[in-house]
Amino acid sequence: MKKTIFAFILIGVFSASFSCVHKKNDLQTTKVTEPVYSSEEKLESQISEVKRFVNRDSKYNTEIGFFIDMRITSGKKRFFIYDLKNNKLLDKGLVGHGSGSETGISGKLKFSNTNNSLCTSLGKYSIGNSYNGTFGKAYKLYGLDKTNSNAFDRNVVLHKYSRVPFEEQENDICNSYGCPMVNERFFGAIEKIIDNSKKKIILTIYY
Repeated sequence: MKKTIFAFILIGVFSASFSCVHKKNDLQTTKVTEPVYSSEEKLESQISEVKRFVNRDSKYNTEIGFFIDMRITSGKKRFFIYDLKNNKLLDKGLVGHGSGSETGISGKLKFSNTNNSLCTSLGKYSIGNSYNGTFGKAYKLYGLDKTNSNAFDRNVVLHKYSRVPFEEQENDICNSYGCPMVNERFFGAIEKIIDNSKKKIILTIYY
């Protein structure tokens, strides 16, 4: 009788242990993984949004748009010049982000619309008139969203910088104080497009 009771106890313990392991394995197999980021899909989404935006207001250029994908590392070309009318990529180049956006984690950035944050601000910008500043010719930027509404007051502008390389590289490039900062040669291509446009061009920074 004692042997029979002991056998039942062992079976009960084994069953309970197996049940715990089984539940643990179920939790492991149902773990949700983050979807793989696609820069192409993200760009397509941003293009569609900008098309809708510019078509609602006649003061904006409906043929050309500038797009900056901050999820791409700064050593890779992430500033895209896009033909909105013919749906094709015209050019791309390197662009620096704000030093305040660094988190210390590779591939992870933070963003802010606050003065003196030195951060990049996400959102749509209207490119304004040019002026001669610290880095030569530059363009005023006007934030059109809540996330970048302080851009003009923060002196966030589109400018060139001699230390920004033209070709892609493995390492990150230099940072700005929050401005989209590009290579001098690439700036030349941007400059021609902006100066020849009779309407305001939209630049969008996204993540």
